Order: sequence, then structure tokens, then C-alpha cells
Amino acid sequence: QVQLVESGGGLVQPGGSLRLSCAASGFTFRMAAMSWVRQAPGKGLEWVSDINNGGRSTFYEDSVKGRFTISRDNAKNTLYLQMNSLKPEDTAVYYCAQTKFYLSRSILSRGQGIQVTVSS
Repeated sequence: QVQLVESGGGLVQPGGSLRLSCAASGFTFRMAAMSWVRQAPGKGLEWVSDINNGGRSTFYEDSVKGRFTISRDNAKNTLYLQMNSLKPEDTAVYYCAQTKFYLSRSILSRGQGIQVTVSS
């Protein structure tokens, strides 16, 4: 079955960096559009970034543009999110998600999530 397992989260000070990873299995990763989404305490799901199956096309929400970088390694079935210049408002549970197609915002499957806390 489809499995998406996030790692790399934790506590970081404002201005710091973290790199999230998502190990994928149970589907043909190299053919799949992928995304990162997040949910802050008491808020709904927020889209963060998208990447197409080949990795050449990416999209970022304005709130993270210029600070976050999405990438993938299809040989390793792994999705990444490099997060720099982190702000307290980036605190959330981050999920990797397989989507129906690039920019569709239609989630086919989602990981269990990983906590990112930005605080001094």
C-alpha cells in the first residue's frame, strides 16, 4: 500500500533551517506529482509547495517563497523540503502528499506528518 514517511522535523530558533524528507513507497514515485502541506495549531490545512513528477516544475505559496525549496530524488523515492530563514509562523505539522496531478491540489495520499516548531 501507499506509504509516505516524513522525517527531519524538530525545534529550531527563528532564522534557522531544517530539511524535511519524505520516503515514499507503494506507488510509482517517479510518475507522481508531490506536495508539501502544513497545519498550524487551530488552523486548517495550508498548501506550501508543489513539484511535478520530473522535478523541473515547482510552485510555492507566497508565505514561503524565497525561503523554502522543494526537490525530489526519483532514484531514492524521496521528496525534500529545505526550509531556511524560518519564522515562528512556520510552526506547524508538515505533511508530504501525493497529488492527482501537478498543481491539482487534490490529495491522493498523505503521510502521518512531522512537527516543526520555530521558537526562541
